[in-house]
Amino acid sequence: MQVIDWDLAVATGTRLVRPGPQVSREEAREAVAELRRLSRVAEGHVREFTRIDGGVAPQPATIVDRPGWIRANVDGFRVILEPLTERARRSNMPAIVEAVGSRITGVEVGAVLAFMASRVLGQYELFLPPDPTGKAPTGRLTLVAPNIVHAERELRVDPHDFRLWVCLHEETHRVQFTGVPWLREYVRSQMTDFLLASDVDLSTLLERLRAATDVVADVIRGGNGNLIDVIQSPRQKEILDRLTAVMTLVEGHGDYVMDAVGPSVVPSVAEIRAKFQRRRQGGSRMDQLVRRLLGIDLKMRQYAEGSAFVRTVVDRVGIDGFNAVWTSPETLPTQAEIARPELWLNRVHGYGGLPGAN
Repeated sequence: MQVIDWDLAVATGTRLVRPGPQVSREEAREAVAELRRLSRVAEGHVREFTRIDGGVAPQPATIVDRPGWIRANVDGFRVILEPLTERARRSNMPAIVEAVGSRITGVEVGAVLAFMASRVLGQYELFLPPDPTGKAPTGRLTLVAPNIVHAERELRVDPHDFRLWVCLHEETHRVQFTGVPWLREYVRSQMTDFLLASDVDLSTLLERLRAATDVVADVIRGGNGNLIDVIQSPRQKEILDRLTAVMTLVEGHGDYVMDAVGPSVVPSVAEIRAKFQRRRQGGSRMDQLVRRLLGIDLKMRQYAEGSAFVRTVVDRVGIDGFNAVWTSPETLPTQAEIARPELWLNRVHGYGGLPGAN
């Protein structure tokens, strides 16, 4: 059985997604070629600065358009949700409920992906369909060319500098997950536990739907709620705290590296950062509403909080001292430690007596 009609999700997403910026065929070819080249340039800068090297030769970045990003994410979702799908196969759900439910969720997933597909600049895809030959890489760096071109035009910044700046952030994620052997499996296991901790009986589902309605009304009135918070079981919230902490770390680390390396290789980095930050915080009233409902504003806060954590730790113990976070799951910071880096420094490095430490 299918929990989500994936084909319908792809069809819905590619139908609803807005077209990219108008470019000539030659401009498109040049943008794709430069992004591929700059991803390799950025990879060298990132490995040198972070001092993380897994000894794996990186593959060239995959350059996609908006529909291509949607298809790639559906492939990743299939992998991530396989444990939940397998559990559903063993259930006794009536066929009509299964058919209707999978199509409804397929449309919903497609609509969300269409919204996101015009905004994402790039990502490191952690979860790919298994390769029967065993030769394909386990992850893939993807850059969304139309969105990068649209952003650089909208911000009126130097295209070469902006593209390299974006590549620095995304390559940091590739270096993290290829250079820290246990990190990918840790994230995967936490996501699997999160999915399997769901309690989706009918009464619970109805209760959460009512709560979701309240959240939508609250956000429209200017509140800070989001739908993610109201569809979780208590066990899932506990797991999500750990997932949020590690993703805040990797996103903040990406932002920190992007800005630390930037001044030496991206001449206009200060202008780009200032304009991009204003862009992150802007958007129409409807755009801001959807971002809050989907928890996207939470991701924006992760960049800032994670970057502040990394900056504080590097200032205290240097980049090698910071890299202790990658030793094992036990050395990852908790959410409380990200908010108060001195707690992590005290626990991992024995920095007793730091201001604010207990």
